[in-house]
Amino acid sequence: MKQLRFWFDVISPYAYLAFERLPQALEGFSVDVRYQPVLFAGLLSHWGQKGPAEIGPKRDWTYRQVSWLAHRHGIPMQRPAQHPFNPLALLRLGVACGGPLGTPGRWACEQLLRHVWQGGGADANDPARLAELAGRLRPALDPHGDAVKAALKAATAEAAALGIFGVPTVEVDGRLFWGLDGLELLRGYLAGDPWFDGPDWDEAARQPQGVQRPAGITAKT
Repeated sequence: MKQLRFWFDVISPYAYLAFERLPQALEGFSVDVRYQPVLFAGLLSHWGQKGPAEIGPKRDWTYRQVSWLAHRHGIPMQRPAQHPFNPLALLRLGVACGGPLGTPGRWACEQLLRHVWQGGGADANDPARLAELAGRLRPALDPHGDAVKAALKAATAEAAALGIFGVPTVEVDGRLFWGLDGLELLRGYLAGDPWFDGPDWDEAARQPQGVQRPAGITAKT
């Protein structure tokens, strides 16, 4: 049985869509999935990136694309009242639901993601909604406690050390499959597609880098 880890942040609409599509992508395979909340902003900071919602035109495109993808796959989705928002309360709640291991079950993750993306356009951080959600989830640990905060921080650091740069990412056998569209690649790997035994996977990481733009310097056109 393959052991998979699904790294996600509730702030990502792609993580929500991939979560909803994951059972279909894994259909027919013997796998065990662990769901790991991680702070996307921490990964962005580690790699020196901006989030999609921090770049105006990319933000607009992201919302259009995820709306289309939800429509195409028949997945209900409504954007929260504000986006991006601070996801820490929800991520810590997820970690708290996982107990000492910090890995909540699929049902708890479903509740967290749908709280954001099937909330009818409500504020994801509305105190009353958060309290109602916590009451349903009944976390094993205190979401506000130091142990939970440390566990989320450690998970984010582990993700960065593994080379995870975005969410969602599925990890299996030391390989990383990023994004909603990465599920197709993941399915090919699990099915034993011979492409994965060839040179392309490893050689992609050995591609020589050409021109590198120094930080703070804009490219000439």
